[in-house]
Amino acid sequence: MIGLVMLSGCGGSTGQAASGESESESAAVAAPGTEVMDMSFDADSAYSYVAKQVSFGPRVPGSEAHANTAAWLESELRRHGAEVTLQKAKLKAFDGTELPMTNIMGSYKPEKSDRLLLLAHYDTRPWADQDATAANRKKAIDGANDGASGVGVLLETARMLGERQPDKGIDILFVDCEDYGTEGDDESWALGARYFAEHPIKPGYRPARAILLDMVGGVGAEFPAEYMSRSSAPEIDDAIRAAAARAGHSSKFPRKIGGAITDDHVELIKAGIPAIDIIDYRGGFCPTWHTMEDNMDNIDKETLKAVGETLFEYLKSN
Repeated sequence: MIGLVMLSGCGGSTGQAASGESESESAAVAAPGTEVMDMSFDADSAYSYVAKQVSFGPRVPGSEAHANTAAWLESELRRHGAEVTLQKAKLKAFDGTELPMTNIMGSYKPEKSDRLLLLAHYDTRPWADQDATAANRKKAIDGANDGASGVGVLLETARMLGERQPDKGIDILFVDCEDYGTEGDDESWALGARYFAEHPIKPGYRPARAILLDMVGGVGAEFPAEYMSRSSAPEIDDAIRAAAARAGHSSKFPRKIGGAITDDHVELIKAGIPAIDIIDYRGGFCPTWHTMEDNMDNIDKETLKAVGETLFEYLKSN
């Protein structure tokens, strides 16, 4: 059994969920096309989406930057032709802090019953607790990789889906309150994902499969099979690695087992939803994890491209 060390997620939180509500809004859907799958993933566009999030400042739940980011993500999904649903709640963190949560989901072909969920968290770590400099450990991080990179890839995916509507049901979820956890308490992470899994965002909503993107923009990134993902959904993991090989990115997606990581996908797995986590793991998390170095200087367009092209290659045949 390889990598059975549960590592505290690249972000998350836990606590008691309360005051939940959902509201759904539809955008004017882009003119239908045949398929989006003949388009090319634009790494420059994905990079710009990452930079835009970082420009708001650290997206700590309850902050102005967090609220502004949520509003922008909502508007971007609408602009890209998605039916947008918001899920709001007040959640309590491990330290008693009340966190205002907004999960944001954009749906393509919402009438389809068989649904693929693509997700990434958009909140950021309130403390750079892994920073080498002690004075930095109470500062909030930019979260360029840990949070913004996955969102950036999915926003570029949404842009492409909006230009040519897919023939399949695809949901893009920007999940909240993932990174407000504490080391040694696995239940303190992935608070927004837990709420999402326990409270359907729409009546009867349940995806057939899910793919989480987390820390997918770092220099030198590598994406081995995450242990819990491999246990939950080996067929999805196999398909992603085959897609990476077809897209020319097999070196980034080696056929080996990485760590067992506490992250948003675990909450979906607990709910019986097959889910995998595409996450940078090199015998440990990337060097910028939970440090002040998690900034735009350490975001690599080639890594964003590898993940984005792999995801689209997967969408072509699954």
